[in-house]
Amino acid sequence: MTPSDYPAGYAPRSLLYVPGSNARALEKAGGLAADMLIIDLEDAVPADRKTEARAAMRAAMRAAVTAGFPGKRVAVRVNATGSAEQADDVAAIAGLTLDAVVLPKVDAPSDLDPLRGLGLPVLAMIETPAAIYAAREIAADTAVAGLIAGLNDLAHELKLPDGMDRGAMSHAIQAIILAARAGGVWCFDGVYNTIDDGAGFANEAAEGRRLGFDGKTLIHPSQVGPCNTAFAPSAREIAAAEALVAAATGGAQRHEGRMIEDMHVAAARALLERAGRA
Repeated sequence: MTPSDYPAGYAPRSLLYVPGSNARALEKAGGLAADMLIIDLEDAVPADRKTEARAAMRAAMRAAVTAGFPGKRVAVRVNATGSAEQADDVAAIAGLTLDAVVLPKVDAPSDLDPLRGLGLPVLAMIETPAAIYAAREIAADTAVAGLIAGLNDLAHELKLPDGMDRGAMSHAIQAIILAARAGGVWCFDGVYNTIDDGAGFANEAAEGRRLGFDGKTLIHPSQVGPCNTAFAPSAREIAAAEALVAAATGGAQRHEGRMIEDMHVAAARALLERAGRA
C-alpha cells in the first residue's frame, strides 16, 4: 500500500500504541475497537528489550496472517533515524504486511530515507521546533501518509514548565495541521498522559477534533472508546448533514438561515460517508 492508496477522508480515529515487548498486550489488542494498532519498538520498550520486542512483533504479525486484527490497520513504530536500533527495526519489518510505519523525531525529509526501501506509507512524528518549521516539506514528501503531533517531546524541547499546557503549544499544533492539509495527508493528535482522567481525555479529544485533527494517538485501551466517540460525527451533525444534502439544488442558496454552496454539500457528504464507515 502506498500513500496514494489511502481513501480521502478515511483516516483512523483511534491509533493505539501497543508495546512490542508486551506479549499479552499484543494478544489482547486484536479484540480492541482501535482503528489502528501501532506496535511500538521505540519509547514503550526498554533499551535492553529491543531485540525481544522485534521478535514479539514479528510473531504477532505472523499470527495476524491467520487470526488477523479484524477491522484494524496495523503499523509499527521504529526507532528514530540516527539511532543505533533503527537498522535492526527496519530489517525486522521488511516483508511484513503492514499498513504503515511510524517514524519518530522527523526533523527533515532526509530522515525518511532509511525507510524508503520498505515501500510502506510513513506516519511522521513532528516532535521538535525544527520539525515544526520543516513540517510542510515533510508532509509534501511522497513517502508520507500523515503527520503525528509528538507533543510530549515538543513540550520538553520548548522548555515549557507545564507539559500539559496545550495552549502554550497552540501555534505549533496548528502548524502541524496546516502542513498536513497543505500536503494532502492525515494528521493525528498526540497522546494524553493521565490514564485515569477520563473527563480530561474526552475534553482533549474533542478539542483535537475541533482543531482539525483526523484522530488521536492513544496509550491505554480505556481511551479507545472515548476517542472513537469524539472523532465520529454526532447524531446532530449527521441529521444536519442529511438535511443539507437533501435541500441542495446546486450553487449558492439559502438553507436554514444561512447561505450554502457546493463546498458545504461536499463537506456534508464527506461527513455522512465517515459516519457510515464509523
